Amino acid sequence: MTSTKRDAGNGVDPRIAGGELIIDLDALKANYRALAQASHPARTAGVVKANAYGLGSDVVVPALLSEGCRDFFVAMPEEGLIVRQYADDARIFVLAGLVSEDVARLYAALDLTPVLNSLEDVAIWSDFCATIGEQRPCALHVDTGMTRLGLTVPEALALAENESRRGALNIVLVMSHLACADEPEHPLNQRQLESFQRVRDAFPHIDSSLASSAGIFLGDDFHQSLTRPGIALYIGLPDAASQKPVVTLKARVVQVRAASAGEGVSYGSAVLVRDSILAVASVGYADGYLRAGSGAGVPLRGVEAAGGGGFLHGRHVPVVGRVTMDLTIFDVTDVGVDRVQVGDQIELIGENIPIERVAKAAGTIPYEILTSLGSRYHRRIIGAA
Repeated sequence: MTSTKRDAGNGVDPRIAGGELIIDLDALKANYRALAQASHPARTAGVVKANAYGLGSDVVVPALLSEGCRDFFVAMPEEGLIVRQYADDARIFVLAGLVSEDVARLYAALDLTPVLNSLEDVAIWSDFCATIGEQRPCALHVDTGMTRLGLTVPEALALAENESRRGALNIVLVMSHLACADEPEHPLNQRQLESFQRVRDAFPHIDSSLASSAGIFLGDDFHQSLTRPGIALYIGLPDAASQKPVVTLKARVVQVRAASAGEGVSYGSAVLVRDSILAVASVGYADGYLRAGSGAGVPLRGVEAAGGGGFLHGRHVPVVGRVTMDLTIFDVTDVGVDRVQVGDQIELIGENIPIERVAKAAGTIPYEILTSLGSRYHRRIIGAA
């Protein structure tokens, strides 16, 4: 049986919040269905680490459960504990691995499935299961080219051949992670697939997983029996320009002021090149609106010349000067005199400002933008749970 707990918001009063974070569950569920269809006949898991990429496990997990998702991946045990509150009957895999038998006991008590990332992890889990007299499930992570976590391919093959060591484990999933899946022509993709297939063949009749979001679109061979999309759940599929965004982020205008050409704006005093109308919005890097997205002409820039920007009353409005901790200044001159008022909301992420554009302006990726979003926004949930 599955719980359906759901938080309608985060308790921040919308009348005084500096911004609003809108999460569209219908869009999220549509993304999951599209990814599941692309993965078929493999099953599709949901990666909900980092508090469901910053959107809230409390709302994301029940939505995915309603679409039939029964496998979840988190990074840390405490994240798994939160997911378990909403998913009584799901498999919850924890990617962090083990550090001691005490941690192994914690996994068992919370009904979480550890991902074993080393021979040390294998030994800890084997010894723990022997101590309690029960072979509890685990996943085996193999490094096929990421050079991060995981047993080496030779270590995994040796484990498969050692009947006593292998027999001490209840391995329910063999997995690896692609290093260059977002570059379809990269030769490492095929090399990793070939290495993983060797390991998979050594562990027959066990679920296998290789593809995360981008890997799903490399072809059927990469799907194995379980795909595990993460970022694609939250920002949509590649080249799906017409897709409705899951996340809309808006910031409240707290002051509108006129400034003359030649005046300096914000820290570092970026010089205006024209007479301007400026809107000061209640958002900054303390809210996850990254300082690296500061406006053009600022010394810290050098990745994307135009810097960041928002959307207001049908017009793009660029960031002026440096993004500060709590405030960001936008040039709203082209919106029109007297059209911008205190209390207006500038769209920072949404249909008119794709998150990919926001990330590019800050010299980063959508993952960092989502997981950086702070707690001072009023969170509003729309769509069916």
